[in-house]
Amino acid sequence: MRSLNINGRAVAVQAEPDMPLLWVLRCELGMTGTKFGCGVGICGACTVHLNDKSCLSCQTPMSTLNTQKITTIEGMQGAEAQALKAAWIDLDVVQCGYCQSAQLMAACALLKQKPRPTDADIDAAMSNIVCRCGTYPRVRAAIHEAAKRRPV
Repeated sequence: MRSLNINGRAVAVQAEPDMPLLWVLRCELGMTGTKFGCGVGICGACTVHLNDKSCLSCQTPMSTLNTQKITTIEGMQGAEAQALKAAWIDLDVVQCGYCQSAQLMAACALLKQKPRPTDADIDAAMSNIVCRCGTYPRVRAAIHEAAKRRPV
């Protein structure tokens, strides 16, 4: 049994050291907002935050987790999160929605690092998340909108 800090709470889990964080979140804890896409770290659907930085949970074995702060889409909050959620709705970003939790997580990490990102910053931060619907222009516009709404 080990304790993880997930969304600001200590959570006890029992998992093998090589089990990916993704499976602990989804299967052990029922937190299904983090999606399974490819399982090999190329689609980004499983993006969560480790200490406020984007991380692919399908590629993060339990053995590497100690005291890191883990944030999932269920626990995403703060000024960046609120601005992003509002911009996502106002600009009608979502189509199928499958990648959206990952898109929001990556965008939130970006805005925490760079409150006024350029197009190049956005493209670099979002490049590991595959959107099969092709909503990339709306994602970029929503991130710019969220940056404007959020106080620096």
